[in-house]
Order: sequence, then C-alpha cells, then structure tokens
Amino acid sequence: MTSSRPAQDEDRTRASSPGLAVAAVARRLGVAPATLRTWDRRYGLGPSGRTAGSHRRYTTEDVARLLVMRRLTLEGVAPVDAARAALEADGTDLETPADVRPVHDAPDEDVAPEAEPEGDDEPRAARGHLRALPGGGEGTPARPAGAAPAPGGASGSGRVSAVIDAALAYDQAACDSLLRLGAEADPAAWWTQMVEPAWARIAQRTVLGTPGEVPELVLATAALRALRDFTQEFEQAQSAGGGPPANHPSRMRKIVLVFAAPDEVVPLAAHALAAALVAKGASCRVVTGPASTHRSVELVAMVRPAAVVLATSLARPDLDVVHSLHDDHPDLPIFVGLRRDESAGELPLAASVQRVRSFTGLLHEVLAVVAP
Repeated sequence: MTSSRPAQDEDRTRASSPGLAVAAVARRLGVAPATLRTWDRRYGLGPSGRTAGSHRRYTTEDVARLLVMRRLTLEGVAPVDAARAALEADGTDLETPADVRPVHDAPDEDVAPEAEPEGDDEPRAARGHLRALPGGGEGTPARPAGAAPAPGGASGSGRVSAVIDAALAYDQAACDSLLRLGAEADPAAWWTQMVEPAWARIAQRTVLGTPGEVPELVLATAALRALRDFTQEFEQAQSAGGGPPANHPSRMRKIVLVFAAPDEVVPLAAHALAAALVAKGASCRVVTGPASTHRSVELVAMVRPAAVVLATSLARPDLDVVHSLHDDHPDLPIFVGLRRDESAGELPLAASVQRVRSFTGLLHEVLAVVAP
C-alpha cells in the first residue's frame, strides 16, 4: 500500500519537472492563486516554462523571483517596486524564507479572485480597476488645484505619492514643480526612483474624469518638460565652462540614437535614458514619430551613430526595428532594454545585440561604448 507524500515533498518533486502549476506555487509562497495571476498580469512575474501540452508552468527561476516579491511586499514595499526588484534579481534560493507565512485569505491589494484557466497560453490584457475617482488619492485626499506641492525634503515613496496625487488632481503646476530637475540632478535616479514608479501606479488605475482630464498626460507633460529643461540647462552650463556645444563635430562622432517601441504612446523611458546619457557627457537623440523599419535603416545610415538603443517600458515590444538595423548594420552596437525573458528569445543572436534588464544597466552598457 503506497503512502501519500506531504504536499511539500510533492512540490519539490514537481519542481524538477518542466515546472509548477499556479496552485503549487501559491501553496509554496502562502498566497492565493489569484494573487499570482495578478502579479503576472500587472508586473510580468508569470510562468515562463511550458509542458508538452503548451501549458504555462513556473520554473525554478520564476519561483525565485516570486519569493523576492513576496518577501518585499511583506516588508511593506509597494508591489510595483517589489516587482521591479524581483525582475532584476538573480536569486536562485527557492526555499521559502522564514518570514513568509500563509495568508491564503489575503489577495494582492484589493483585487478580487478571478477565474483563469491555468493552461491559458495567451496573457490576459491588462485591465484597470476602479480604485481612483477624480481627485482621489490612495487613502489620502488629494491637494486642491493650485495648492503648494509637497515639501522639498520629501523623498522615497512619499515623493512618489505626491506626484501621483498631483496627477490625479490634474494639478499641472504641482506636478511640474515636483518633477523639476536642476542642472546638477541625476536623471537616472529621478526616473528609477520617482517618475517610473509613479507612472506605473497611475497606469494601474481606472479614473472617471471630465473631458480633457487624463492623469497620465499630466505626468507625461511634467516629465518631458523637466527633461527638456534639464538638457538645455546642462548644455548651457557645459558650454559656459568651456566645453564643446552639443552640435560640435567632436561630440557628433559618438552620437547615440534612442528608439522607443513603435506601439508605445508616450516614450518616457526613451527620453529619460537620453537625458541620463547627456548628463554623462554623451551626445544623444531620441527618434520620435513614425519609425518604420525602412525609415529607421535610412536614419542610421545618415547619422552613423556609435550605438542604437531601444528603450521602452513595454513588457513585449515590437522588435522588427532591431532586426532590420542588425541586418543592415551587423557591427553596430544595439542595446535593448527587456525585463521579461520571453521577449529576449526574439532578439537576433549576435554579439553586437545586447539585451539589458534594467534602466541603470542599459545606461551603463551604452556609456561603456560611447563615453567621452
């Protein structure tokens, strides 16, 4: 007579197979299956393995990232920030930390469980949730339009919350003030620590507004204005200090072209990366407007950049431009910012094409090629 093995032993045995189903991973982490599906849909922390029947399964690396996500959320880190850290982590320890305790009755945030077939091959489209009404912050009333912005000393999650409140209140002046960059500022830290988290959280909300009211546009307008002003002030300071102007031939020889994903409506990540490169002394231009593969190849042939970058916040961007540029310029360094492993397999297999997981890593890789 065969005795049944404990659930934990069963999970360990299945971990060595093509992967774990959502129910098994939920038991291991002590969360509801609906929470895992929410993390997959919102943050890209989903299963990357497949069985012979094309069912998606969690690999050991997937589980390792989920453990990071679980630990950080229990420590009070905002889910979007915890997910970013989990996606960038290289953890391989799959043992459940001691501080992870079962909370099967506590789904992620305020999301109700949803019935989704585990074998669903296609990720479900992201859906907003009615978590914010006009002018409504998250647990805190928003400032009235025209009110003074948060104190300059505010930092971390408090400053991110202030930006979100200003955008949801359609307070353009407050948002402009909060996102302003001085000539000595660090655009990379500004993006990763404040703007990107605020942008991601606002994108998760469904807002009821009157005609012309779009919180994302308030934030995008403030961010783009801050980057434009920063770049102008930085270049003026460099010229005043005796440095060559932005259009000097010595700087144009190592110019970087930054492309946004074709289907990205507001390419904030591309503009933020360009400003971060400028702050490090590089010459950079952002490709905007229609950028078909043919036009992109012509543009690169005309400009002759030292490197090309695809910077995007999308989980699965269109990579046709990358393939076309590599086919016509096989020796041109091309850097692509991709956090999800699924899209990495769609890149050309070449030493000149590099996939980078994080914004900071992308900045450093490009600078290694074009830094003065």
